Amino acid sequence: MAGNSFKRRFLDVLFDYKTEKYVDTKNKKVGVLYRLIQLSIIGYLIGWVFVTKKGYQETDEAIQSSVITKLKGVSVTNTTESGLLVWGPEDYVIPPQGEAVLFVVTNFLETPKQKLGHCAESHRVLDGHCQNDEDCEEGKMVVAGNGIKSGRCLRQDENSTGTCEIYGWCPIERKFKPQGPLLKNAENFTIYIKNFIQFSKFTFSKCNVLETTDASYLRRCRFDEELHPYCPIFRLGDITRRAGYNFQDLATSGGSIGIMIEWDCDLDKGYSNCHPVYHFTRLDINVSNKTIATGFNFRHSRYFKNAAGESYRSLFKVYGIRFNIMVHGKAGMFSIIPTAINVGSGLALMGAGVFFCDLVLLYLMKKGDSYRERKFEEYKSKKSTTEDNNVEDRKGVADRII
Repeated sequence: MAGNSFKRRFLDVLFDYKTEKYVDTKNKKVGVLYRLIQLSIIGYLIGWVFVTKKGYQETDEAIQSSVITKLKGVSVTNTTESGLLVWGPEDYVIPPQGEAVLFVVTNFLETPKQKLGHCAESHRVLDGHCQNDEDCEEGKMVVAGNGIKSGRCLRQDENSTGTCEIYGWCPIERKFKPQGPLLKNAENFTIYIKNFIQFSKFTFSKCNVLETTDASYLRRCRFDEELHPYCPIFRLGDITRRAGYNFQDLATSGGSIGIMIEWDCDLDKGYSNCHPVYHFTRLDINVSNKTIATGFNFRHSRYFKNAAGESYRSLFKVYGIRFNIMVHGKAGMFSIIPTAINVGSGLALMGAGVFFCDLVLLYLMKKGDSYRERKFEEYKSKKSTTEDNNVEDRKGVADRII
C-alpha cells in the first residue's frame, strides 16, 4: 500500500502542469517599484545595449593591418671625434626599410678608429678589477666587458685597484653622460605613416591616406584632427608633445613612444564614416616616474680599412626615440541574430522584475498570506477528484471493519 501511495504521488508531481495566475494587486508601493524596474530595464536595453554598445550589430575585431613608414629631414652635427657630419634619413633611421617599429637617432657618442689590440679594461666593468696578475686569468672572457683577459693586471701603483689588460677593440668606449641632443633639428623631422586595414568578415578595406588625385597634397599637408585627419604626416616634435613630453628632453637620453591607430567602424553608416583615430603615449616610463630604466640607447659600428689594409671601426652609442606603431580596431554591421538575442535577454529581465515584486508581496508585506492564497491555487481534474473520493471511501470501510 505504501509503495502504491508513493508511486501515485510521484506520478502526480511528474505530470503536474503549472500555469501563471494573474492577480491585480492594488498596492501603490509595489506598483511604483515594478514600474521603476521596468523603466530601468528598458533604459538599460535601449541606452546601453543598443545605443552605446550597438547590440544590434555583428562585429569583427580581427583587423588585418599593414603599416609603411618613411622619414624625411636633414640635420648637421659637429663633434671632436666625428667632425662635421650631415645626417639624412639613411643615417638616423634604424632600420631604414620603413616598418611598424623604428628608431630615430637624436644623440650619439662616437669612439673613432678602434683597432684590435691590447688595452686596459674599463673601471666600470666589475669583472675587470684586479690586484695582481693572478686575478686576470689569460684567455678568460671579461663578464659584461670588452674583450679577453691577457693575464696582466695594469695598476697605477701598488696600493691602487687596477684593471685587467684585454685583447679587443681599442681604445675602449669612454664614459659619456648626455647633456643635450646633438641632432637638434630632429624635432622638425617628419614621419609618414601609411596604414592599410581590412575586415574580412564584411569584405571592407580602407587606408588612412586621403583619396585624392592631387599629387601635391602629401607634400604640403601636416596631420590635424580637424583640418587634415587623412594626412598621415607627423612632425616628431608634435608627436612627443601629444604624448605629454618635451622633445628636447626626450631626445637627450632617448625614449619609446607608442602611436596607436584605432579604427572603430560603424558600417551601417557607410564607408565615409570609418575614420582612424590616433593616440600617442610614452612607453618607457611608469606612472611614478621613479625608475632608472627610462631612456633608450644601443651600440652599432661602421667598419673600414686604411690604405695599408688594416681593419678599423668607429663605435657609435646612439640615443634616440623608438616608435611603436600599433593598430587596433573593430567593425560592426546590423544583423538579426544579435538583435534577437539582446531583445530576448531584455524580455527575460522583465520576467525577473515580476519575480522580484512577487517576493516583496509574499515575504515583505504584512498581507503576504492573503496574497499567497490568491496567487497559488490547486486545480484537480474530475478524474483525480473521483479517485480521491474512492480512496476516502475505502479508508472509511477499512475503519468500520476495524
